[in-house]
Amino acid sequence: MFDTGGMPAVHHSQHAAVRMLSQQVRPVALAYEQTLPVLPPFAELFPEGLQRGTTVGVARAPGAPSMLTSGATALALALAAAPSQAGSWVAAVGLPSLGLVAAHELGVVLERLVVIDPVPSDRWVTTVAALVGAFDLVLVGVPRSLRSADARRLVARMRERGTVLVQLDERGYPTPQALGGWGGTPPSARGAFQLDVRLTVVAAEWHGLGASHGYLRSRRVEIEVIGRGRAARARHAQLWLPGPDGTIAVAGNAASDAGAVGAAGGAVDVASVSRSTRGVRLLSPRSSGWREVS
Repeated sequence: MFDTGGMPAVHHSQHAAVRMLSQQVRPVALAYEQTLPVLPPFAELFPEGLQRGTTVGVARAPGAPSMLTSGATALALALAAAPSQAGSWVAAVGLPSLGLVAAHELGVVLERLVVIDPVPSDRWVTTVAALVGAFDLVLVGVPRSLRSADARRLVARMRERGTVLVQLDERGYPTPQALGGWGGTPPSARGAFQLDVRLTVVAAEWHGLGASHGYLRSRRVEIEVIGRGRAARARHAQLWLPGPDGTIAVAGNAASDAGAVGAAGGAVDVASVSRSTRGVRLLSPRSSGWREVS
């Protein structure tokens, strides 16, 4: 038995502090609060929104053109748009090709976006771990040096804190058929996370250029979505990313899209398109803290 005779009485203010703390750590979120919102064009792919604590992979198909021209980077940013508009904070780590102008045009609220790049490989894990829980959604470019044990610990931390991690993988994902079913990243793979949902840009077509004239104005992409459990069956969707008016929209049938394509001009193979990102203001870690670089 413990002798409590000599212990002082606990002041009522301490009881109040304990009750307040218990309310803060108790899971009080309702079902709809367990997800992050998505833009309307993604409603069919994510009917309930982005489930908190999940890992989402975004990539191009193997052999497809670069991430910028294929639309994979734009797709990842589009997933972050609705959460930022709803008040969530978004962080981007290790994505040197990410442009703030493109993020703004895709609907991301820049006042709630923090870009951290470059991040030394030996500090990447600790940097992402510090962001988990403080940010609702974290966009990452994963270094190949990431160990599977560190990846598992980060995933466990994300599930506990409710952060959604979106991994942008420039290597491309194999098709589910090539893997004999679910096409997620093997848990033992280095430089990658075990994915809950995977989005792959399997086709992309730019519109806007005529016969040696015009501007690239719209891009139509085909996306394959596959995941675990109820999402194990592969689904496909076609989106304007962006459309001729600069917005993200569901691409309809050929007849309904004819007007949009006509207004935007002819189609262009993405392999012939190159883009660069310049003048982006980023945050870079230093031993003395964070600094802004051009």
